[in-house]
Amino acid sequence: MLAKRTSKNQITLPKSIADRFPNVEYFDLRIEGDKILLAPAKIVPAGPTLERVREKMKQLGIAERDVSEAVRWARRQRK
Repeated sequence: MLAKRTSKNQITLPKSIADRFPNVEYFDLRIEGDKILLAPAKIVPAGPTLERVREKMKQLGIAERDVSEAVRWARRQRK
């Protein structure tokens, strides 16, 4: 199969290849010798989202009141 690099350095994957990776948005690229290899990449968020933090707090049984009390406690410790 053939893929052409455009003037903007973009390459379009042939449909027959792209169809084999229907849910992949990003690819990891690496060079081996004179070859460019692409592999599906899993992008992990840089940090937990607010919703994930709230879910974790719920799993741990931490309520909003507990957080407020912890903040007050921490502020008293600094004085």
